[in-house]
Amino acid sequence: MNAPLRRAGVVVMVLFGLLFANLNWVQGYKADEYRNSDYNGRVQVAEYERRRGNVEAGGTAFATSKATSDKLKYLRTYPGGAKYAHVLGYKSVNIGETGIERTEDEFLAGTSDALIANRIKDLFTGDETGGGNVLLTLSKRAQDAAYNGLRDNNVGATKGGAIAIDPRTGAVQALVSMPSFDPNPLASHNTNEATAAYNKLEQDPAGPLKNRALSETLPPGSTFKIVVAAAALENGVGKNTPIPAGASWTPPTSGAPIRNAHPSICPEDEVSLSEAVRESCNTGFARLGVKLGADTLKEKARQFGFEQEDLTVGEDGLGVAASRTGTMQNPDGGDNPAGVAQSSIGQFDVRMTPLQGAMIAATVANGGSQMRPYLVKQLLGPDRTTVYDAAKPRKLREPVSGQVANDLRDMMVGAVEGGTGRTARIDGYTVGGKTGTAQSAPTRPDHGWFIGFAIDRNGTPVSAVCVQLEEAGEGGSAEAARIAGRIMQAAIADSGSR
Repeated sequence: MNAPLRRAGVVVMVLFGLLFANLNWVQGYKADEYRNSDYNGRVQVAEYERRRGNVEAGGTAFATSKATSDKLKYLRTYPGGAKYAHVLGYKSVNIGETGIERTEDEFLAGTSDALIANRIKDLFTGDETGGGNVLLTLSKRAQDAAYNGLRDNNVGATKGGAIAIDPRTGAVQALVSMPSFDPNPLASHNTNEATAAYNKLEQDPAGPLKNRALSETLPPGSTFKIVVAAAALENGVGKNTPIPAGASWTPPTSGAPIRNAHPSICPEDEVSLSEAVRESCNTGFARLGVKLGADTLKEKARQFGFEQEDLTVGEDGLGVAASRTGTMQNPDGGDNPAGVAQSSIGQFDVRMTPLQGAMIAATVANGGSQMRPYLVKQLLGPDRTTVYDAAKPRKLREPVSGQVANDLRDMMVGAVEGGTGRTARIDGYTVGGKTGTAQSAPTRPDHGWFIGFAIDRNGTPVSAVCVQLEEAGEGGSAEAARIAGRIMQAAIADSGSR
């Protein structure tokens, strides 16, 4: 064989080798990606051959599927509209899915391993058995109270988040983010319409697609004082121990004085720790934080859940942004007194999600035990038989001892009964809490916060909540407390039906 033919033969062999390698790569490595691609029309049609299961709460379906006459046999609908949008998310033909629609996608679609018996039966009957049903822990009344409270707040706030949980179990009773959105247009079978609806929401400067209850962090203001108080109680300060206070205090190395929200708040040289919580004494907590030190504060916050990167609401559930204490040290590693002082009143670089705030309140109410938050109560097969039951709540950690939790509870009750959180009170229940006002920017109004809990006459904690009103301005924390009280009251009223 002459040289040119030899070279041609080598080239052909190389090309066949590359073709063979590419064929194996496509069929093996890339097969699942291509099969599940949103651009694969055959997969889309097959997926919509089976009725997708419901997502329900309190006996009502808030995500369901109805039959159509078009190529895709079932249309996903959301009867609850914007009220449940940040919990349910959406299931779109071409955009994907979010929320519970994403985390429970395989079960709702009927393709989960837990439903394999149904699919085997379908092979013999020729049927397309529907997907499984997801039952949530939500209280309908509490969700109504949270949604309506945020939407119709009395201070004109247009952004915020609210979440309520059962302190004993971690079951989420309400979860709302404001502004919200209607997920129905995103589920349209007309992909052009769905894309246009999504782009409009995505480009909205108000950020309606953001889940502010779980995914957005803001400075928590004085609600962070509960973490500082916990550190103090563990380091020799009793709830009745006098701590330095005063109308104004300038931290060492800082020319910026820290003042209280009003001249009438702790102008004395000393107040008890309980009084400092009840009055929300900035100077007292700033001085206390500097005395405790950055490492002590950061460690106590970490024990409450700050810095946790992998927290989800339930196993493999909705993702949660990590709350942060930020830096309180100088470049040389030593404490920055000004930074520690500001951090001790929930400013500087401290950032928190509403969920983290609710978990702090729940820990105090639950005697020091912090439970993992979860949303899925049960998974039911297409025939409504139970496939999964969240019967055994999971404890995440124990940030404080029972004694410290009791002291914190007493101080938080004082803040509601005779302090800044009065608007959260509920007749017949012991309510504790802590308000927070946090600076956002020199040219923007302050954020308003409230974290709190409700305990029944038997001493049983029944609800813990956090409400955050972004850029709410004057009166924002009192309004957050009022809304929180209504959410907990609704959760209590609805507890028999969950």
